[in-house]
Amino acid sequence: MPKNRASFKIAAVQATPVFLDREATVKKACRLIAEAGKRGAKLVVFPEAFIPTYPDWVWAVPSGEVGLHNELYAELLANSVDIPSAATDALCRAAKAAKTHVVMGLNERNVEASGASLYNTLLFIDDRGVIMGKHRKLVPTGGERLVWTPGDGSTLQAFDTPLGKIGALICWENYMPLARYAMYAWGTEIYLAPTWDRGQGWLGTLQHIAREGRVYVVGCCIALRKEDLPDRYEFKRRFYGDAGEWINVGDSAIVSPDGDFVAGPSRMKEEILVAEVDPARVRGSRFMFDVAGHYARPDVFQLTVQQAPRPMLHADGAPPVLAPRRPPAKRAARRT
Repeated sequence: MPKNRASFKIAAVQATPVFLDREATVKKACRLIAEAGKRGAKLVVFPEAFIPTYPDWVWAVPSGEVGLHNELYAELLANSVDIPSAATDALCRAAKAAKTHVVMGLNERNVEASGASLYNTLLFIDDRGVIMGKHRKLVPTGGERLVWTPGDGSTLQAFDTPLGKIGALICWENYMPLARYAMYAWGTEIYLAPTWDRGQGWLGTLQHIAREGRVYVVGCCIALRKEDLPDRYEFKRRFYGDAGEWINVGDSAIVSPDGDFVAGPSRMKEEILVAEVDPARVRGSRFMFDVAGHYARPDVFQLTVQQAPRPMLHADGAPPVLAPRRPPAKRAARRT
């Protein structure tokens, strides 16, 4: 984080996507970016898989209901996002107009290969409307494996920005100690944790990460009610009949490097949480404990991060390699 940098505001957007509707959800996201920008936010963070929604049905619909899963997956795939695309262009324009950095959770199609598999991805956009990069969730959890494929180390990184180093892990990636340590070792100062999780256990996790890394932590989640699921979906009738009003209450929050809540938790409503970030508070809090600095022991512990991409297809245009021809057999010398 730059020395003597003035304080600035960050925002966590707890909102409800327009269920399985990419275009409508992108429009809503752009409105929310504009609103957060008007409130002075220089960084706006959205929940995990916000576009076009988190596929909560993977936890409710039995895996043996193959036909139903096929229908839902086909619709999720059709409404997911290519990077880049018209959808990301719209988000970039909104970030530029609001003069704010944006981190957006979305379902991403694997356009570099089949185009029919999905990643749980965070898209990073700067305040000029330029895509900085993305992060694909390394390990989908439990039922999520029915819809998401694992990312690789090539998208595990922290981003240098005028606001400081921004790093992010998605939901239960934050329970991977080595992934957290990589974020700390790369100098992350604003640590993002978009999620589908909620409750006291998760809020305690956000506080632990803040104290462990001496970072500001932004936890951001979708707030979703049963009525936000259109009645036309069979799975709602069959598997959400006994669900209460709220499928996810949200519990978005922003936590200081000391582990204190400086905004939220926000529960059972759509809300933009805004908090002031004091760069000196990050630097000063590491006087006593710097997990990837003076409290590290590289003579005892070392971490290697494999950042090379693992593509499913290599096609470099080289001509095919033919098997070498055998030299003709030598004839035996004729005796005279």
